[in-house]
Amino acid sequence: MRRDEVVFLLQRSQKVRAAADFHMQRGDYDLAVFNLEQSQRFFLKAKLLENGAEFPRTHTLRKLFTLLGECLGKGDVFRVFADEHVIEFSALEDAYVTSRYFPREFTREEAIRHMRFYEKVVNFVRENSS
Repeated sequence: MRRDEVVFLLQRSQKVRAAADFHMQRGDYDLAVFNLEQSQRFFLKAKLLENGAEFPRTHTLRKLFTLLGECLGKGDVFRVFADEHVIEFSALEDAYVTSRYFPREFTREEAIRHMRFYEKVVNFVRENSS
């Protein structure tokens, strides 16, 4: 494991998550959602490295998530979660693309839902990687 890279990615994840909170407070929901996706991606990549896996160069959160499950020997559990939340994963991935390349505004409710899902994924990973 490359501990320095894991620490860097986890710190980056936390900083970007804090930026999401900042943008939520300002009502900049598109930037909040963009930051949530980025934070989750950094978090999943850090967890992959922490568990001895290289992460693919991808923007697909669901792929990173299921790969992490495989690394942890819990592929089936992670796949079930991913299948049950395929819409949420897709929506957060789409939010990244649309907030980056298209003029798309997000409502407060949409951003809150993305935040809830973000927390759900992070908690699930933490509970299943101990």
